[in-house]
Amino acid sequence: MLLELAVRDLGVIPELRLVLGPGMTAVTGETGAGKTMVVDAIELLVGGRADPMLVRTGASEAWVEGRFVRPGDLSDGDEPGEVVLSRAIPRNGRSRAYIDGRLATAGELAAVGAALVDLHGQHAHQSLLHPAAQRESLDRFGDVDLDPLRAARYDVALVADELTALGGDERARARELDLVRYQVGEIDGAAVEGPDEDERLEAEEDLLADAAAHRAAASGALAALSGDGNGASDGAASASDALGAAVAAVAGRAPFRDAEARLRALAAELTDVAAELRATGESIDEDPARLDAVRERRQLLHDLRRKYGDTLADVLAEGERLKGRLAQLEDHDRRAAELDAALIEARKVEAAAAAVVAAARREAAPPLAQRIQANLADLAMPKAEVAIEVRGDDPGDDVEVLLAANPGTPPLPLARVASGGELARTMLALRLVLTGAPPTLVFDEVDAGIGGTAALAVGRSLARLAGEHQVLVVTHLPQVAAYADEQVQVAKQTDEAATVSQARVLDRPERVIELSRMLSGQPDSDAARTHAAELLASAAGERGR
Repeated sequence: MLLELAVRDLGVIPELRLVLGPGMTAVTGETGAGKTMVVDAIELLVGGRADPMLVRTGASEAWVEGRFVRPGDLSDGDEPGEVVLSRAIPRNGRSRAYIDGRLATAGELAAVGAALVDLHGQHAHQSLLHPAAQRESLDRFGDVDLDPLRAARYDVALVADELTALGGDERARARELDLVRYQVGEIDGAAVEGPDEDERLEAEEDLLADAAAHRAAASGALAALSGDGNGASDGAASASDALGAAVAAVAGRAPFRDAEARLRALAAELTDVAAELRATGESIDEDPARLDAVRERRQLLHDLRRKYGDTLADVLAEGERLKGRLAQLEDHDRRAAELDAALIEARKVEAAAAAVVAAARREAAPPLAQRIQANLADLAMPKAEVAIEVRGDDPGDDVEVLLAANPGTPPLPLARVASGGELARTMLALRLVLTGAPPTLVFDEVDAGIGGTAALAVGRSLARLAGEHQVLVVTHLPQVAAYADEQVQVAKQTDEAATVSQARVLDRPERVIELSRMLSGQPDSDAARTHAAELLASAAGERGR
């Protein structure tokens, strides 16, 4: 619902701020006063074309802002909340759009606006002109159950996607089969011993590549420790001899009891280290053949990582995936036959569901057309004929509402109806039948070319629609305005410098005066005021107000 509308420098309106309530609001005023500017402002808020000609003379930019109740499907939480849409139209340059103060595109504004407002009249934002909306309207009227068809189409797509994934091109599949077989063979042939094999081989390569240096290092360390390693000189001092001398020097002396114990522990540890150095040094042999084998193996593992993954773990995982794909390809013919049969069956189910939907749509089309036509008869279009065509193969997705507004004219799609008033009344007639619509409905020229009892019927219909939606109607007819919950008067003031329009919500005495003007052009006439008061009272009585 539109809660508040603010306009600045749009057309003949220098500044306007309206606080709107639920139900029906009539916008009235003299011809040329700028009533349509209110509709233009709302249209701009929901993504309409921003024409620089709309900017008021002498102003550099027009500004429109609207505060709406945010519907549940646009809300962040469970409660509706509010949303503010804004539009700036400069005299030079491109227009700007904002949603809750955030810059947005006109397309984003239109997407949000479509859930908030529907405009009926000579405007682009008429959702019921779109074929998809007409189809949805027919489905809603006929209570057409689309769930089985949606489920069947989903199943068809699922099977078709799986069949496509199998590979529909026999040559491409054969090429892939050869490639995957080679890849699986390459990974399996390598017989990777685990994700850490390369690390172990790296350590072994380091040992083999420096075998002589490693042995020399062990011999030198033994010579330094015990003096009996290979290459040690006779009589050379050793760590072992030094430790022995140190133990002998302090042995049995009470002050050095702890030191003696620690020295003896060091001597024992030194003996163990010397034994380990000797054993390790003696175990290292130069083996050029093994070194070549290790290097060749590491190169093989490097090549595998280059092709199939950053690590050996990745290579092993890729090998498992390729084995699965190989199984699929080798099992292709059997699985393809299964999926072909499943696809045929799924399409049969889809066709059956589509036939049910098409039958329901074709059955619902004539009653919906009759209901719209009956409403049009009440809206001063007694000769209008309405037809709803359901074309195309099942499920008959091509739904179109056709209208022949006058006898002798062929039924035409709603989008090609020339008269704005006829189109607006047709939209009203359709809205009266259907329940689903945006919260705010705006009607412009809905009463064009009618009067008397037909005008009362239009007013009655709009009031009935206002029981479920917020309805704004721009009208010249007092019979229509009398049914409104609120009435907004747009008045033009002209001086030598400029012409400006202002709008304000009227109280009941002011409504009587405005209706008097609309009835007779003589707002001060007692007879006109009496008639206006009676009109208001009668409309209020019908609505139970």
